[in-house]
Amino acid sequence: MASRQVHLVRHGEVYNPDHVLYGRLPEFHLSQLGRRMAQAAADELVARERPVAALIASPLVRAQESAAPISSALRLDIRTDPRIIEPSNHFEGKVMEKAVKNPVNWPWLVNPLRPSWGEAYSSIVARMTAAMADAFELPPLSGDDPGDVIMVSHQLPIWVTHLSLAGERLMHDPRQRRCNLSSITSFERGADGTIREVGYTDPAGELQGVAVDVGAV
Repeated sequence: MASRQVHLVRHGEVYNPDHVLYGRLPEFHLSQLGRRMAQAAADELVARERPVAALIASPLVRAQESAAPISSALRLDIRTDPRIIEPSNHFEGKVMEKAVKNPVNWPWLVNPLRPSWGEAYSSIVARMTAAMADAFELPPLSGDDPGDVIMVSHQLPIWVTHLSLAGERLMHDPRQRRCNLSSITSFERGADGTIREVGYTDPAGELQGVAVDVGAV
């Protein structure tokens, strides 16, 4: 029997002319460039020619819009799972370069280990890995091929999941994340139940240089 893979896909570029940290704020849609990025991710997944059993997305509009071309290409309905949403964040709606210089916000920056400005990294990992575990248990397409599961999520949830499953510390420099817009991080589950990363691709790589990516910390 073929092994099921779970693919964590990041959303494309968001229309964000004011460069605010949008977090969970509503109505932050993909930009035109972001739609091209989302299509690039869909094209990459189609090109792999792997059967897909389910398509799941975060409830935020940018994730739903990024899932749309995958849904169209693979003829799959989009299921919504709130467990793969962006973390909550004190700095939502603010421009980070200005916010960190304001003493009013300094108490929220005192503990980067947790981090103090939002949901704990350990909490993000717990909900993401629970959603992935459920994805591995979804009914197969057939007796011979379980089919993959695609989950459209956000940079920080994908990156801390990568760190956790790789056995690395969760505290990190956000500028060093290997999780570009519309990237695909793939995982398999071994016979012992251990989930391991098996691949990372950047199908919208040629578009990253002109993209604006300031939506989260």
